[in-house]
Amino acid sequence: MKRSHLSGLVIGLLLSVTASAQDSVEALVERGAELFHADIGCWVCHGETAEGLVGPTLHFGPEPVDIFDQLENNPMMGVIVAEMDPSDTDLEAIAMYIRTLADLPPDIGLVQGWRDALAAVRANQGEEQEFAKTPRDLQVEAVETFVSVQETWTRRSIEGSVWSEYPSRIVATWDPGEPKFTPEPGKTYFYENVGTTSSPSVLFDGYAPPPSNQLVVGDAQTMEIIATHMIPERLRAVVHTSAMSPDGKYAYMVGPREPTADGTPDPAGAWTMLKLDAITLQPVAQVTIGARLHHGQVFRDKVLFDVFVRDPDGLGLFLYDPETDEILGGVRDVDMGGFIYTVWTDKDYEYIYALMEPAGYAPGRSTGMRGVTMMYQGTLLAMRPFWVATIDPDTWEVVAEYPIPGYRPNWAVIDNAKEYIYPIMSSSVAAKVDIRTGEIIWTNGTGIGPYGAALNAEETELWVADKGEAAHHLGRTITIIDTQTGHATETLYSAYKLDHVLLSPNGKEMWATSNGEGRIYVYDVDTKELIRKIEMPGNGDAHGLIWVHYDENGESRTVRDQGNFHAGINPFEGVILDY
Repeated sequence: MKRSHLSGLVIGLLLSVTASAQDSVEALVERGAELFHADIGCWVCHGETAEGLVGPTLHFGPEPVDIFDQLENNPMMGVIVAEMDPSDTDLEAIAMYIRTLADLPPDIGLVQGWRDALAAVRANQGEEQEFAKTPRDLQVEAVETFVSVQETWTRRSIEGSVWSEYPSRIVATWDPGEPKFTPEPGKTYFYENVGTTSSPSVLFDGYAPPPSNQLVVGDAQTMEIIATHMIPERLRAVVHTSAMSPDGKYAYMVGPREPTADGTPDPAGAWTMLKLDAITLQPVAQVTIGARLHHGQVFRDKVLFDVFVRDPDGLGLFLYDPETDEILGGVRDVDMGGFIYTVWTDKDYEYIYALMEPAGYAPGRSTGMRGVTMMYQGTLLAMRPFWVATIDPDTWEVVAEYPIPGYRPNWAVIDNAKEYIYPIMSSSVAAKVDIRTGEIIWTNGTGIGPYGAALNAEETELWVADKGEAAHHLGRTITIIDTQTGHATETLYSAYKLDHVLLSPNGKEMWATSNGEGRIYVYDVDTKELIRKIEMPGNGDAHGLIWVHYDENGESRTVRDQGNFHAGINPFEGVILDY
């Protein structure tokens, strides 16, 4: 972090005072600069030049008594009190240094008046009042801090391989039908799975949701939908994923339970996944997977999925072979010592990072979505810790575990250098964590009930989709966080129930999907301007996004999905698709 030095203007001002005073002013300013720019100092909230950041501007020139008042009464100053605990002399130094930043004369004659004011304030202080503590008060005070959670962390997963297998089956196949569009060589297309659960309250009077799920394809350059297909109603399920095969030839969508002899879903059957042709947009196969799909992403030459509800023999995450349409295997919750919620990987597919819940989110467990909802409603005050588990996909051993601050992590972003992971928590918290050690670099608030997130190409900003999930809130913003300091720098107006936000393959746009409105909002990353609203057919709720590129020979490849960039595309290294 850059540290400020005395400018020529400041030196000129110092020379304007008497020689004896100059030494005193210079010493105060030097000490004030040291305190202001300490690792945990005033600059963190007020900016390097005190112009204001998440805290207000200080260019009015606060006096020591003003700073003292904030330290005593502003809860946000608690960290300064704990880490710096400035003396009266320190307050004088900080105040004098701030004057130089505000182009105010650093007059040594001010100091005596400052001291008199501080003395008067201190003399007027009353003794701290003591209040009786009930047994419940003492119990609350005994709740451990996150630091103690880190220090006493006990491994949850088993030692050795956590790999298990699941006997997937193809239970139905169909003719792919006729093409819905003809891909052009050199073009990039976006795909989206569209569901049936948009929020009528935020749309228009008389809104009727579409009767079934759809696969949608659009032109990434013009941002226009060019083709769509609605699947048969008997194959409808609550859609919550968009995934593609590495070659971009097939899409995957959540399916109903496996069919009975007459083709209707069997209430006792296994959960299934639908495989759809990327050109005809129609289902071509139905495969039992023993769980309801959540997210999917390209992983090496396979597809990595995490899931919601599991059948008794189902997996919490699994690898799917797009060539054979088989589940190769995956990981069961019981071997991880907790409930696998979402999984992520890095640019090189070196590790799989699982965001873990203590016991899932079913009724009575109070640790997942249900638990966070109870916290928002005030019926639950604390939850068991959540954690990240790092899995080596070559040995399928858990090689690291560490707890993370906040409750119910549901999304994670991994930086290009594989140094940091940014978990996003339903409890409206984001964090920057050392991906190897679990050290917390920073933790800070987001908008309400966040879900998806993405880094800009320079990795200086973390864009967070404030969905409102768990809070039963129609989230409608994007929070942009400075990745260096952890402070929110901008809040963008967006769609209701914003679910995911993804950096596009050209590195210039952020695409955000709305569950509530059934729209995709596209923003210019640099200007933060909304440049396009893409209406989903029937305003069906959108989930995820995938980009598929066709090369000059007409060969397709998936270049971006919910997990990462693929096939050599990497805006973080300047490798983009400039469509």
